Amino acid sequence: MATVLLVRHGRTTANASGTLAGWTPGVQLDDVGRDQVDSLATRISLLPLTAVVTSPLERCRETTAAVVGQRDIAVHVDDDVAEVRYGEWTGEPLKTLSKQPLWKVVQQHPSAARFPGEDGESLAEMQARAVRAIRHWNDELGKDALYVVVSHGDVIKAVLADALGLHLDQFQRIVVDPASLSVVQYSPTRPFVERMNDIGGDVTGLKPRKRGRRRSAEGDAVVGGGAGSGGRRRR
Repeated sequence: MATVLLVRHGRTTANASGTLAGWTPGVQLDDVGRDQVDSLATRISLLPLTAVVTSPLERCRETTAAVVGQRDIAVHVDDDVAEVRYGEWTGEPLKTLSKQPLWKVVQQHPSAARFPGEDGESLAEMQARAVRAIRHWNDELGKDALYVVVSHGDVIKAVLADALGLHLDQFQRIVVDPASLSVVQYSPTRPFVERMNDIGGDVTGLKPRKRGRRRSAEGDAVVGGGAGSGGRRRR
């Protein structure tokens, strides 16, 4: 079963100023963001990562560079895990956007929200391409893969909502902070969300376990909750 570590990029200059960066070129991590991703990189440095998949935007590439460090890990750039195309909202202050009628739709009925402008994307389209990308990389990297996807807040929230079986209209209930780690394991029958918005927990339990006796129903959840650390599904 492939295990995906969903990593949001560290804090940026746009985050700090309350600006919706979107696909604006040149948005980079600030000093706080660099410290955040260095801390994250240290936490996951002992995990035997199969690969890193990253959004092409600078803030994600910077985060990816910290995660990879000196290790020989394949890095794949994928536009399908990149930021929402916010169209005419791109580069605008959030306090200004919050006064727009569309803001309430984004908050309360995001499945109906499409951002204005020729290049504006709907949140439903974003979720579809992001989930499609995760499924693609699960197949491409193999069922035993443990890999990182470096992406953006709304994108990760949409992937987590799908993994949790939630309608997109509920994805605003999920919080994904800068440089946070969320973990989803994809079994043949369903995803298992192991972590969400983890900004400091121990990650050693994510290491793949040696294969032992095969269970009769791989991918089943353990009634009662199991022993923790992901051991209920790894063999």
